[in-house]
Amino acid sequence: MNILVTGGTGFVGEKLINKLIEEGNHAYVLTRSPKKHPNTPDVTFISYDYPVSRLPKIHGIVNLAGESIFGKWSEDKKTKILNSRLDITEKTIQFISKMNKKPDVFVNASAVGYYGMSESQIFTEETKTNAKDFLADVVTQWENAALAAEDLGIRTVRTRFGIILDGKNGALSMMDIPFKTFVGGKIGSGEQWMSWVHIDDVVNLIYYAITHDNVKGPVNVTAPNPLRNKDFTIVLGDVLNRPTLFTVPKAVIDLALGEMGQLITRGQYVLPKKALDYGYKFKYPHLKDALEAVYK
Repeated sequence: MNILVTGGTGFVGEKLINKLIEEGNHAYVLTRSPKKHPNTPDVTFISYDYPVSRLPKIHGIVNLAGESIFGKWSEDKKTKILNSRLDITEKTIQFISKMNKKPDVFVNASAVGYYGMSESQIFTEETKTNAKDFLADVVTQWENAALAAEDLGIRTVRTRFGIILDGKNGALSMMDIPFKTFVGGKIGSGEQWMSWVHIDDVVNLIYYAITHDNVKGPVNVTAPNPLRNKDFTIVLGDVLNRPTLFTVPKAVIDLALGEMGQLITRGQYVLPKKALDYGYKFKYPHLKDALEAVYK
């Protein structure tokens, strides 16, 4: 198959492209700066104004691009987080609209931030959100922009990512710093839920969505066993062979990260109901196995 990817140089995108190549596919990476990246026999970098008539049949498109949510959420940062996602999604839809033969599937990245924060509610894809915070608003607008692909007759999947566990990127690369210096511990009360997922399952679930025609709509990309922060902390300390005696006060996180701190001090219990119903088998359903794979 030929699969077109936006955000192909990000940490999820790079792993996805490796997966595509391993499975014998060709990846086309849609980027603003294709000349910065050398083409290979398996990967071709193209711009948004690339003539679609020169492309072979594109079987699927995966949209992963957007400004990183990590960093203090100033008003300028918030604008970039929202506008980058809407702009690239709209440009990608415009690119698709020019194709005589439309792709079979459009997979759009999203986030469990869609559901808002709660220490007591269980969220599945059947949950109708009333969340009013910044991240929920971003995700809702982003998903609505992606739904334009359905109007073009394309099977559309919205993959709602949880906390992605990867040794070099994402939340874990920040969370494990105190542990490595022997001052690790729970954050705030430790009661907040952490709906985590190993990077391999992120990539495998995206590929599953591409290759299974029955997958559509929102799909939670989280492991089936969320943990509260205090329990996540114990497992992380055990895997790193570090103590978990300390507590990081919520006020410290709020001071350091501002509004973004809610991603750490608050959380949500999200289950991947549809992935399990579709028959997807998680490579890492349990946290200890996932973390051991990250740090091996």
